[in-house]
Amino acid sequence: MSSASTGKEKWQKLVLPYAEPDTGKSVWQLVNTLGPYVVLWAAMLWSVNVSYWLTLLLAIPTAGFMIRTFIIFHDCCHGSFFRSWRDNETLGTILGIVTLTPYYQWRHDHAVHHATAGNLDRRGVGDVPTWTVEEYLSAPRMQRIGYRLTRNPLFMFTIGSTLMFLVIHRLGHGNVGPRERRSVWVTNLALVGVILILGLVFSFKAVFLSALPVVVLASGTGVWLFYVQHQFEGVYWARKDQWSFLRAGLDGSSYYRLPRLLEWFSGNIGYHHIHHLGPKVPNYRLPQCHKDNPEFQIDPLTIAESARSLRLRLFDEATGQMVGFDALKGGQATPA
Repeated sequence: MSSASTGKEKWQKLVLPYAEPDTGKSVWQLVNTLGPYVVLWAAMLWSVNVSYWLTLLLAIPTAGFMIRTFIIFHDCCHGSFFRSWRDNETLGTILGIVTLTPYYQWRHDHAVHHATAGNLDRRGVGDVPTWTVEEYLSAPRMQRIGYRLTRNPLFMFTIGSTLMFLVIHRLGHGNVGPRERRSVWVTNLALVGVILILGLVFSFKAVFLSALPVVVLASGTGVWLFYVQHQFEGVYWARKDQWSFLRAGLDGSSYYRLPRLLEWFSGNIGYHHIHHLGPKVPNYRLPQCHKDNPEFQIDPLTIAESARSLRLRLFDEATGQMVGFDALKGGQATPA
């Protein structure tokens, strides 16, 4: 990975020309995302009484459009999708309902994530739980078992991700202000209304059988994308007194190179290193920013490499590397 040896001003100048929304492009992205998304949902609700195999087949592209919708929601949270802050908040609130995510609370937690990514002393908000070797070895047995469960891919990208969007987002947490807490209940009430309307028009059975596979696929893929962009071999972590925002962006966030179709559905989120240094850059400007600036053309994380990163579960402060649980058995990782 590249190092961030140059000054902050240089990086700000690199991203500044791209940190301006294009209203036409934003509106077109809404059209080519929400249009097919609504049509596919309608087709799924209709197909339940025709063939559930057809419903499950339709769930795959529907989940893809749900992920793309979430990326637009994500841009709204950064105030980068429209020029008007109010327009971003309005659209973000609506898309938060569509993606089962309370806008103001998620925006708060995600802002904390951007401000603390890679900081070992400020973990726990808007990130994937990551322990150090020392923390794991000193934790009680039941806590170690719980950590192993949450870091297990079979759990994280299925049950864990689904619970996140269906349950945890419905509850919220207390470490926020009243507006953030209120957004949780507004989103919940809106979802109840949508479910009631769809249930009365189609059937509650159709709503459940069509929604569940989409949520499982979309949430699992979304959590996967977020996970691999901050959990890979050589990723940057540091204690507060040594932590660098620039290094957290370039060395603590990956450039995840995906096939063109997956790049489109994921809203270019693979250019995550640029996004962390320039969160005001709209998703559709990230590829051009990468192409125009050699400084951002760091070694990419490939799909094969991202799959291998699943074995990395702990950060070893002694070596400055992510390691797997197997390193504990072999005595390769020791407390710092």
